[in-house]
Amino acid sequence: MRYSILAAALAVAMGSTSFAASAQNRDSEIAELKAQLAALQAKVVELEERSDAQSDINVSTQENLDKMATTTPKVETKGGIKITSADKKFEASIGGRIHFDAYAFDRDLADVTGTTEFRRARLTLAGKALGWEYKMEQDFAGGSNLDGMRDMYIAKKALGGKFTIGHFKPYRSMEELTSSNEVTMMERPFASASGIYNGRQFQQGVGYLTAGDNYTFGVAGFNLRGASGSRNEGVGASARFTYAPINNDNSTLHFGISGSTENANKGSANMTATAHYAGRRGPSQTIATTTGASGDSIDTLGLEAAGAFGPLYFQSEYARATYGSPSGDEDVETFYVMGSWMLTGQHKVYKSGTGVFGSPKLGDAGAWELTARYDTIENKDVTDLEATAATLGLNYYVNPNVRFMFNMTRGDNELTGDKTNQFALRTQLNF
Repeated sequence: MRYSILAAALAVAMGSTSFAASAQNRDSEIAELKAQLAALQAKVVELEERSDAQSDINVSTQENLDKMATTTPKVETKGGIKITSADKKFEASIGGRIHFDAYAFDRDLADVTGTTEFRRARLTLAGKALGWEYKMEQDFAGGSNLDGMRDMYIAKKALGGKFTIGHFKPYRSMEELTSSNEVTMMERPFASASGIYNGRQFQQGVGYLTAGDNYTFGVAGFNLRGASGSRNEGVGASARFTYAPINNDNSTLHFGISGSTENANKGSANMTATAHYAGRRGPSQTIATTTGASGDSIDTLGLEAAGAFGPLYFQSEYARATYGSPSGDEDVETFYVMGSWMLTGQHKVYKSGTGVFGSPKLGDAGAWELTARYDTIENKDVTDLEATAATLGLNYYVNPNVRFMFNMTRGDNELTGDKTNQFALRTQLNF
C-alpha cells in the first residue's frame, strides 16, 4: 500500500514537470510566430509604400507623355519628310523627283542629237495651314525662277469638293493629269500638253474638283498665261467628268469626257498643236496654230476610256480641236491606244479622287511591266499634215520610289517623209 502511494506520488510529480516543460515550449513558439508576423506586417507596409510611390511615378510619367503628345510636333519620314504641329493646324511635307534621261536617235531626214539630260529635277513643299492647303513646286530642269515653276497654289475644301487658286493644270486630258512619276511611257501622248495643248500644261486661275468612289468632276477658269509668260488678257475654261462603273481591288473600268476653250486676247502668245513624233528632243512638226494677235479661240473635246483587270491595263484618249484663224478654222484630231502587262502580276491602282491610274502596289521583289502605245495627230484641213509614233517599252519598278524605264519609239512625219527612231532610258527617283 505504501509502495502504491509512493508510485502515485512519483507519477504526479513527473507529470507536473512534463506539463511545465510543454507550456514553456508553446510560449516560445507563440513568441516566435508573433515576431514573424510582425516582420511580415512590416514588409507589407514597406511594399505598399513602394507601390504607392511607383504609382505616383507612373502617373507623373504618363502626364508628361500626354503633355509631350499635345505640345510636340509629329515627324514622319515614310516616303518623304512630313511635320505636323501638335494641334494639327499646320502641316508641311518636303518631296521631290529626279528623272535622268539618256537617249539616242536612228536619224533619217531630221537633224537630231542624242545626249543625256535631267528631264525633271523638282523640289516640292506642300502642306496645310489653318484649314487651307498649299503647294509650291520648282523644277530646276525646267529653268530658273518662274521658268521652272510647276504647281503653285493654295486650296480650300468647301461645298463638297476643293477650290484651287493659283498655278495648276486645268481639268482636261487623263494622261496630262497623271503624275509624271506614274506615267506608263517616258513621254505623254499627243492628246495632252505634249501635243494638242502644247505649251499650255499649267495655267493661272481658279478650279473646283469634287469626287466620289467612282466619279470626279472638275471645272476651271484661267488666264492664258503660264508662270513665265507675258501678261495677257486671254482667257480659258475647262471641265472634265469621269465615271468608273467597275471599281474594285482587282478590276477598274473608266470613262471620261472633257471640254476646253481658250480665247486669245490682248497680249496672248501664239497657241499651237505640236508633235514631237520621235520622243522628246526629237524632230517636231507643228500641226496647227492660232495666233495671239488673231483674237481667235481653240475649242477642244476629249474622250477617255481606260481599264485595269488584274495585271493587264489599257488606256485610250481621243481629242478633236478647232484652231481658229482669220484665214479659216482648222480641225485637229488626235488619239492614242496604250496598254501594259505587269509581267510579275501586280495591278495598277486607280485613283478615284482624281480619275487617273497610278503605279502598281509593289512587294519586296519589285515589278516588271511591258508597255506599248500607238499615237497619231492630224490636221484634217491640210493634206498630209500628220504625225504618228509607235512606242514599245519596259519598266522596272525597283521599289515604290525608284523606277527604270526603257522606250523605243518609231516616229513618222507624213508631211516631210521623215522616219526617225529614238532609244531612251530613264532613271527615276521620287520621294
